[in-house]
Amino acid sequence: MNAHPVFTERSKVLILTGAGVSAESGVPTFRGTNGLWEGRRVEEVASPEGFDADAQVVWRFYSLRRDGAAKVNPNPGHLAIAGLEARLGDRFLLATQNVDGLHARAGSKRMICIHGELFKTRCERCNVPFDDAKTYFDTVPRCETCEGRLRPHIVWFGEMLNPSHLETIDDFIRAAGSDLIFFAIGTSGQVYPAAGLVDAARNWGGQCWLVDLDPSVEYASRFDHVVRGKSGEVLPELFR
Repeated sequence: MNAHPVFTERSKVLILTGAGVSAESGVPTFRGTNGLWEGRRVEEVASPEGFDADAQVVWRFYSLRRDGAAKVNPNPGHLAIAGLEARLGDRFLLATQNVDGLHARAGSKRMICIHGELFKTRCERCNVPFDDAKTYFDTVPRCETCEGRLRPHIVWFGEMLNPSHLETIDDFIRAAGSDLIFFAIGTSGQVYPAAGLVDAARNWGGQCWLVDLDPSVEYASRFDHVVRGKSGEVLPELFR
């Protein structure tokens, strides 16, 4: 590895993680080579319209995902990120696009799950998420309070991200200014607004690092440093 980030007593670290980090733990994707799940486009089982059309099929899809995620473990990349947080305290923030809960299991606490959390459920009406590791293969669960349908606590296609999450990230970047070190790890840079965080970090004078096995030329060109490799192999050394 040719370069290492220099962490000082003033450094503030923002990390964005994507699917590449989870893939190293063996989290199933549930998409076939044709991009379909059981003959359906993933948008059909990950959208409000899909839930209205067949809520039981949607719950079967997410029950399979819960079952699959529960059977894998955090990898050294997850652990390295949690270890960096332990050293930096409130000068650290993790924004993850992953919903599988592996960061939390690795020990991450100062974390925003911008696309939701697989092991949480919420009522369509009450809209209050709660921890839930159950699987619902043959039924659509109902709220004990109002009898409304329960749904996975996931940001589906066509839904807005939580504005408070974006505000928290923006405030962190602004407060850090030129003391910011931003890492994008295992993400392709295709999904906005997360893909735009590197531009925000650069605009405030932050130092930007990309860690990915096979980054695109376009996304990599927006970073000061690019480290090619698996996060589980790269991060323990990069953050030591």
